[in-house]
Amino acid sequence: MKAKSKAVLGQISDMDLRLLRVFRAVVDCGGMAAAELELNIGTSTVSRHIKDLETRLGLTLCRRGRAGFALTNEGEQIYAQTTALLAATDAFRAGVDEIHQRMGGQLHLAVFDKTATNPASHIHQALAAFTREAPSVGLNLHVATLNAIDRGVLDGTFQIGIIPGHRSSELLRYDHLFDETMYMYCGASHPLYRAAVDTVDTVGWADLRGYRFAGLGYHSPNMELAQRSNMVRAATGFDQESIATLILSGEFLGFLPDHYAAHFVHMGLMRPINPGTLGYRCEFFAITRKSPQPSRATRALLQALVTAHG
Repeated sequence: MKAKSKAVLGQISDMDLRLLRVFRAVVDCGGMAAAELELNIGTSTVSRHIKDLETRLGLTLCRRGRAGFALTNEGEQIYAQTTALLAATDAFRAGVDEIHQRMGGQLHLAVFDKTATNPASHIHQALAAFTREAPSVGLNLHVATLNAIDRGVLDGTFQIGIIPGHRSSELLRYDHLFDETMYMYCGASHPLYRAAVDTVDTVGWADLRGYRFAGLGYHSPNMELAQRSNMVRAATGFDQESIATLILSGEFLGFLPDHYAAHFVHMGLMRPINPGTLGYRCEFFAITRKSPQPSRATRALLQALVTAHG
């Protein structure tokens, strides 16, 4: 049996870090061609960098061909290690900036789905104020799920997350920013849509159990309320867009933020069901790690967020 070749990776150099950043971009973008614009280099150069990294590590990281781009098992492990290493590198640079009492480097902010249409959300104002205060900081804005944001802030991938309150961790700091109103909606072809207004406005939690419910596929206030009300989830969505699509099918009921659903309601594509009863308020928080102490830039952005939301 032929012995497996050993990796030749020794000391990690600046070139290794560059190759790892290319690898991360390729994975995040879903392929080499897709990463071309992100990296501002040609696909052939991206491919060569990935091949060089595989040679350095002595591993095959991905499969590419007619079936598309896919990570190998080793590639998935290296991607996780790459994410942790580059987050630690960014944290080190932020620490040096802290010593020099300056703000630079990269800052990653992760925001929960569909916050831009909320009139109570002033994230854009906070970003404007922060950019004026720290023009040398490279700002990266991500949209992610609750679990991904929690995990990303804890492992250092994101410096700040903005999420609806769902459960708390003693490792994180929570600063309240704004609220959101969630209502239960049905699509235009759903039986409840055609019911008289006085009928729909008397529907209670118990009445909903006879209808299919579309819920989010991760821990959220949405999920908790549905479980408390004994509603059986017949379909699962992993963001507000997917829940809206399921509601629009006319086969499912589901919760949506009122500001996001307003367009569909105006177009006559869905309606809220008894909004006086079948709704709830959801608080949004900015979350940061308690330890180690956030960088100067992170603290400045957090303060901008808190100030913008009064």
